[in-house]
Amino acid sequence: MYDVDRYLKSLDDGRVVYYKGMSVRNVADHPQLGTAVKHASLIYKWQHDEKYRDMLVYQDPEYGEISSFYKIPRKTEDLLDRFNLIYKTTRMGRGTFNIIQAIGSDAIFALLITAKEIDSRLGTTYFNRIEKFYRYVAENDLALAVAQTDMKGDRSLRPSEQSDPDMYVHIVKRSNDGIVVRGAKAHTTQGPVANEIIVIPTRAMTKDDADYAVAFAVPANAKGLKMISKPEKAVESANDDPWFIMGRENVETESITIFDDVFVPWDRVFLAGEWQYAGLLAVMFPTFHRFTAIAYRTGMADLLVGLGKLLAEFNGVDDKSHIRRDVVEIIKYKELLRSTGYLAAYESKADPATGIQIPDKVITNVGKLVANENYMDVIKHLVDVAGGLAATLPSSKDFENPDEMKYLSKYMMGKKGTDAVTRSRIISLTKEIISSFGALFSTAMIHAEGSIEASILELYRSYIYDGSKDLALYASGLKEKLDR
Repeated sequence: MYDVDRYLKSLDDGRVVYYKGMSVRNVADHPQLGTAVKHASLIYKWQHDEKYRDMLVYQDPEYGEISSFYKIPRKTEDLLDRFNLIYKTTRMGRGTFNIIQAIGSDAIFALLITAKEIDSRLGTTYFNRIEKFYRYVAENDLALAVAQTDMKGDRSLRPSEQSDPDMYVHIVKRSNDGIVVRGAKAHTTQGPVANEIIVIPTRAMTKDDADYAVAFAVPANAKGLKMISKPEKAVESANDDPWFIMGRENVETESITIFDDVFVPWDRVFLAGEWQYAGLLAVMFPTFHRFTAIAYRTGMADLLVGLGKLLAEFNGVDDKSHIRRDVVEIIKYKELLRSTGYLAAYESKADPATGIQIPDKVITNVGKLVANENYMDVIKHLVDVAGGLAATLPSSKDFENPDEMKYLSKYMMGKKGTDAVTRSRIISLTKEIISSFGALFSTAMIHAEGSIEASILELYRSYIYDGSKDLALYASGLKEKLDR
């Protein structure tokens, strides 16, 4: 299995990454992107820590010792274990999700199920290809990123209708050796610090969109692959403030991922023009990934619960009814997410062809919708507890100046027994979450793993209405008895 050093060395492979207009020679050494590397490397650190090894490492009967993230779920208990793995590693990452193996395994599970369906109907060999890739990833303990969301251009038009055909990733050439792809994907989380990039369709396709129905995997240093990273405001802010620990230790990056005529050999191609199945894959992946989202968001919510309670205690308002309501609203958010995650596992069903356990779509999307729609309200409650100092707190450097500290130690003191620095550091964490992380978290918690509308759409079409309609007919007197 990887250790931290091997992971760090694997990133110095000639990949093309840009940060704020400059080419990055080695992401691990970069002052901003290096933080994303540091966060991802925690997975490899924990695998070799006796305290966490049993949780992070799985003894597979076929593949040997592999990451627990790459354990294929075969029963309800496997999904519960996966939920808890993601929840606990998020807590261990100071409330920041560690996506580097979770998202890739979500995609592999979806690809295995979809490939088996395509093979059974069309006689293709996609399942063997993705199974071979899975073995390679699991046995080598690789770091993965997934590129799904296309740039889309004019969103009122389908892929084949765009004035610029490259607004969606598509096949531009086929040969006996493989395919050549062109286009770009948006917000590829941890792409610049991954070993492999898995690419899947973003939507259902029509016959005219056949060239856009493509799925494949390429190494991060593939010729023609270029990644433009987003500015890491949280890291840059943390470099100016020693109290902003999350920004120095627990950041993930995103990139616009460009495929400038990238060659993909056939054994790395998992969909190539079978447009009828692009939609199946585009839905199956979010089912697994939204289950993952509920788990990590529960871990993040746990941080917000603890932060809210400490703020209430240190500010001396723990006994105020409106503050209690604020804290309880955050608790409710966390426990609703945890409940839907557990129920999605308990209501899961095994795919009949592969035996892979699939989280319940309806419950998964309910949980995701709860997470999307209520995050900003949770932050509102947190700010209400924190008070205005969440915005106006002096810098940590002011606490290092003896001339200032004599005043700050007096006036920043909280409830009796709470010293000024302790109280100020908890307020500082609140400030970090709503300021330097604010744009990322507020946008991600609404759009990541699918927008609010995407969850509504999937929930509306996946829900089984028969029993409910039967009850309504019975209650109205239009039916004499219940059939369901």
